[in-house]
Amino acid sequence: MVTAPKPHDEAARLEALQSTGLLDTAAEERFDRYTRLIKRLFDVPIALVSLVDSDRQWFKSKQGLDAAQTPRDIAFCSHAILSDEVFIVEDARCDERFDDNPLVAGDPNIRFYAGCPLSTNDGYRVGTLCIIDQEPKSLDKGEIDTLRDIAAMVSSELSALRLATIDELTQLSNRRAFNIISAQVLAFCNRSNQPASLVMIDLDRFKEINDTHGHRLGDQALQDFAAQLESSFRTSDLVARLGGDEFAVMMTNACDKEVVAGMERFATNLTAFNRSRSRPYELAFSSGAVGYDPRRHDNLFAMIEEADQMMYAQKKKRKQQELAATAS
Repeated sequence: MVTAPKPHDEAARLEALQSTGLLDTAAEERFDRYTRLIKRLFDVPIALVSLVDSDRQWFKSKQGLDAAQTPRDIAFCSHAILSDEVFIVEDARCDERFDDNPLVAGDPNIRFYAGCPLSTNDGYRVGTLCIIDQEPKSLDKGEIDTLRDIAAMVSSELSALRLATIDELTQLSNRRAFNIISAQVLAFCNRSNQPASLVMIDLDRFKEINDTHGHRLGDQALQDFAAQLESSFRTSDLVARLGGDEFAVMMTNACDKEVVAGMERFATNLTAFNRSRSRPYELAFSSGAVGYDPRRHDNLFAMIEEADQMMYAQKKKRKQQELAATAS
């Protein structure tokens, strides 16, 4: 086993890491959404945001791994932070730097590793966004570019810039985060021929709730709606509040059956919620779902427009049915 040397700027690098204030803090959605995303995109069992401290690597976000940290001297990420390039080990058993590494010989039985350095806004490499598999694997140029692009977004979260990407009321991703991440998802799916689906969802009669019951209950309705929406879809699906009563879900590597199942779970959960809560209103929704087709959708906004049209057609049909029922 070969232990990675310390970077030439180690003292300043550690100071930059400490200045982020992230070490030993609780999990945060602004990082977890990226590890969930790359775990599904690259079809790997483990995805991590790893911060390389003086004598350990500590995981700010982790998918598929129970450990909170490992010693730095056996960490693959210690090698990855030595360069700006994506560090790839296709089969650790055939690499003399890692063939007898405890993380290879034992749990979690690493075979494949790819880590992209995460840098603060002043250029210090403080950790990695990495994916791990227990089988040998390789990445093509498009996949490497995707990992690098998503790591750049994580780096922005790490730095003092801290992009405003969370909707404060619902704690879902906001429109900015949704647009940035979804564009990366569609580019990856186009290159790798993976399916993706977009679901646009509106909270029905939100203006009526606000006007009749006041903004406090209006805010509560949005929070309740968001909570039911998030719990109804897969953890790897990107759920966002785009603004007002408008929500969206980007589903990666999901067939039509999984999209339908997610929507059915949401409808069931919302019905159960309405029955279990004493509210002067009921939560209801309209939706439109569209599968990604690069021949029709040259960008994310083409998908949004198509899904919106489907959603508004559903709203119009429901209103017509309600009017007809009232008239009779």
